[in-house]
Amino acid sequence: MLKVQNLRKSFMSERGAVDAVDDVSFLVASGEFFTLLGPSGCGKSTTLRCVAGLERITSGLIEIDGEAVATGTRFVEANKRPISMVFQSYAIWPHMTVLENVSFPLSYRGAGRASRNDRRERAMEALKLVQLDHLADRDAPYLSGGQQQRVALARSLVVRPKLLLLDEPLSNLDAKLREEMRFEIKELTNRLGISTIYVTHDQAEALSMSDRIAVMSGGKILQLGTPREIYLEPVSPSVARIAGNVNVLQGTVIGSPDATTAQIKLPSGALVRARIGEAAAGKNGVEIMFRPELVGVRSSGGEGAAASVDVASMNAIPAHVSKIDFTGDHLKVFFDTADGVVIGKLPPDQILSADSDVTLLVKVENCVAQ
Repeated sequence: MLKVQNLRKSFMSERGAVDAVDDVSFLVASGEFFTLLGPSGCGKSTTLRCVAGLERITSGLIEIDGEAVATGTRFVEANKRPISMVFQSYAIWPHMTVLENVSFPLSYRGAGRASRNDRRERAMEALKLVQLDHLADRDAPYLSGGQQQRVALARSLVVRPKLLLLDEPLSNLDAKLREEMRFEIKELTNRLGISTIYVTHDQAEALSMSDRIAVMSGGKILQLGTPREIYLEPVSPSVARIAGNVNVLQGTVIGSPDATTAQIKLPSGALVRARIGEAAAGKNGVEIMFRPELVGVRSSGGEGAAASVDVASMNAIPAHVSKIDFTGDHLKVFFDTADGVVIGKLPPDQILSADSDVTLLVKVENCVAQ
């Protein structure tokens, strides 16, 4: 449905040209939910605006459903592309009712000559999709934030686009409503089978909603893969940090027990094992990455959540509990080790004492060396 090839977008500054998007390429299949994930200023929104036709590209190619809409010499205007876009701000017109807001785009997408009843019918269909048909005649200012976001989504769907673009649409909602809207947007796009590009800096949104994720930084795509690949098999600490919290230890490869596993010596002299990532092939100095929620703890007396696990499949790291934060759904525990601080996320009912000595247990398969 979408092809982006060698996309480059430059802006002029006092220091000369700055590449906001630098040689970005990706494909989005029909019906796929594709997410651009990265911190502010990484180029994700600029990429989306180039796809939408809100920015002229510097070089490269953008095709939508087989038609070139942007090249170095060709530019199809935004209102002539088969897309709809939902912005971070809802952009709801306060002088219109909910129904009038949703039906407004039909005047600009070849449906202007349709009868008023036909436009109302199309708008009501879109409102039913987002479960707001019962508020069709309400004035737009008298809606909650979540309802306004649904109106913006219905307005984007009423023109029946081939490609739906969502630019951080949930960032203005509270945490509970964001979680509800994540589910609703994903379920709706699945049901409609519509290709979707979603831009966010929130890793929870990206991981829970996406079929595939492109992790961006500095205008480039660092890694492209499924949520599971991005989270459990990051190609670098930078990718791992963008996709969530991660522990990183430095080490030197001293052997390979098999084709997929490396034996690694930490600066303290301790030995650990890790899966060999693509970036680690042929390297001696590596970085071992593992997620805080994959850390188990065994007390000095042999008790704990990981006490019954086969230690032969584990890396055992001596540690000292320096700080415990109770967050409600988990304990965030800071451990001092001979090779640096390690963070663990443990069950909220786990008994653990600050200023105690423990052993951290991390499965070899959950450690990646890059």
